[in-house]
Amino acid sequence: MSLFVTLGRAAALALLLGSVPAQAAITATDAQREAAVEVAESLRYGHYADIRFDDEWSKQAFERYLELLDGQRAYLLADDVDEFADLSTAMDDAVLDGDLDRPYALYQRYHERAEARLEWLLERVDAGLDFDFDGNQRMVLDRKDAPWPRRTASLDELWQKRLQNAALTLSLSDQTPEEVEETLHDRYENQLNRLRQANAEDVFGLMMAAVTGSIDPHSEYLSPRQSESFDIQMRLSLEGIGALLQADGEYVKVASLVPGGPAEKAGVLKPADRIIGVGQEDEEVVNVVGMRLDDVVDMIRGPKGSVVRLDVVPAQAVDTTRSKVVEITRDTVKLEDQAAQSEVIEVEREDGMHRLGVIEVPAFYVDFDAWQAGEPDYRSTTRDVAKEVERLKDENVEGIVLDLRNNGGGALQEANSLIGLFIDRGPTVQVRDAQGRISLYGDTDSGTLYDGPLAVLVNRLSASASEIFAGAIQDYGRGLVVGGDTFGKGTVQTLDELNHGQLKLTRAKFYRISGESTQHRGVTPDISFPSLIDPELIGESSLDNALAWDQVRKVQYRRYGQPERYLETLRQRHQQRADLHPNFHYLEREAELAERLREQHTSVSLNREQRQREAEAQEAEQLALENQRREALGLEPLEEWTDARDEDTEQAEPIDRAQVMESAEILLDYARLDHGLRLADYDD
Repeated sequence: MSLFVTLGRAAALALLLGSVPAQAAITATDAQREAAVEVAESLRYGHYADIRFDDEWSKQAFERYLELLDGQRAYLLADDVDEFADLSTAMDDAVLDGDLDRPYALYQRYHERAEARLEWLLERVDAGLDFDFDGNQRMVLDRKDAPWPRRTASLDELWQKRLQNAALTLSLSDQTPEEVEETLHDRYENQLNRLRQANAEDVFGLMMAAVTGSIDPHSEYLSPRQSESFDIQMRLSLEGIGALLQADGEYVKVASLVPGGPAEKAGVLKPADRIIGVGQEDEEVVNVVGMRLDDVVDMIRGPKGSVVRLDVVPAQAVDTTRSKVVEITRDTVKLEDQAAQSEVIEVEREDGMHRLGVIEVPAFYVDFDAWQAGEPDYRSTTRDVAKEVERLKDENVEGIVLDLRNNGGGALQEANSLIGLFIDRGPTVQVRDAQGRISLYGDTDSGTLYDGPLAVLVNRLSASASEIFAGAIQDYGRGLVVGGDTFGKGTVQTLDELNHGQLKLTRAKFYRISGESTQHRGVTPDISFPSLIDPELIGESSLDNALAWDQVRKVQYRRYGQPERYLETLRQRHQQRADLHPNFHYLEREAELAERLREQHTSVSLNREQRQREAEAQEAEQLALENQRREALGLEPLEEWTDARDEDTEQAEPIDRAQVMESAEILLDYARLDHGLRLADYDD
């Protein structure tokens, strides 16, 4: 007992773990206390959802805060959590009153535990590692639902396995025992140094992330530093790789790629890839597992023309030993890189060759500066697509496919005006605010630029404005929507200034003219294609506390066609082609394999031979699928599955192209059916 009296409880607990805190306790500033009250008031009176700061909300926010601090239950003990259990009913009072002492004290406890644990790891690494990789132990990969450990010995056992796994992973990557120890020493020392640099702003950011994240995933507090970065992004002058990253446990995951950005052009990153290391130019790659997301973003960001090296684990890889270092030259994203572009493709049928147009629309953009300045020739998605439509009409195409895959959205006004190119005036989207008021947007210009057969190609990364466009085309019966389920981003955010930072706040929700929300569910295509993008990892439904799907009253609008009359026939014909197409067959099998591996792979073996056997078995299945596809396409087989990532033009492009060609086939079928031809005239 005298130990606690002399040192104080926090210091004594740290000492029992082998460390005395290296810095004074972090406390909230007056500006942060005031900002907390502002955030609470903004959420309560401005958020789309009906926010009640009560005990139920406090429990959610407290659990979210614990998840952000120690989501894998690897640092805090059950006694630590119990000691701060008052926050499960007091988080509301903390933010409403700006009384942040208890949340900051919880962070301090986590900080001490984490600091002591990293020192514990360094001691063992520096003493020399001598692991036996011949046993039968396994390590659980995801502990977010595990109970909080009650004894320090339980955490010691967990971290002993983690250390052994880290050493085994590096050893399987062909590092010598000396290199393994050096790598792990540097990793833990870097993590410890970053931890000791934490300040009051970092703690406030975590707490506010818990507050906003317990309500919805798109409301977000931005610190003064983050606000500056956000402003730079909005001006499209941010120099980096053009990738949207998000935290995924201890990893940083690629959420999406900016159309026309350096990463997309390089072809070395895919959605759901994990970044486990970052290096500058010819410098050594630094391990970033366990690093905060904004720190990783800062490391990846850099001046135009410089090179960043990323250690990447492919989305389909289960074992992080299958990572590969790739290089991307940083650049700015230019408007012309996101411009719509078109081509004419040919589909051969028994009655001859048919020409169809394809317009790729990477983003919904508008040159706001030129538009506000009144320049008559300002660039926008609608204007660029209109030019491409006119060109395709001059080419006498029999139909047009609008390719919105990977289009993450952009300007709402452009989605609205783009719909107007294909309908003769009418409503396009409903927007409902927090008070229940509904604003109706629509095309007021009479006339239609293109009234021929139309298909919209989408995938899981088609979001926001893309979903509004696809949903309207579907509701109007104006054309077919084909591809994969879309992202499901159906909310509207505004950016509010605070006395200290900014608040990105969800204020409204999108609804289709049919009354259905695009939120959470997205747009379901009329004809579905298999996808390698795992909806469990990417999409609104994969985000914590995403607002639910609902619906409002439909509006009056004219339907242009009834595609549903032909869907059964179109789906049958699509499936007949897909069954015979190597790329579609590959996508279906690979998607099934990825789902099965995800369900099975809940732990990893700490036995070297078993670990290698498991990894080799998985790669053998993936390689067999890939080589079956390549053989059917007349391509040379690969010796290693990971080689497929290096041959982007031989793997991704044919699959990508196959979806475009199949969309054209479906559109041609639809055009012929919808124009009254008897099926007997069309059948082979």
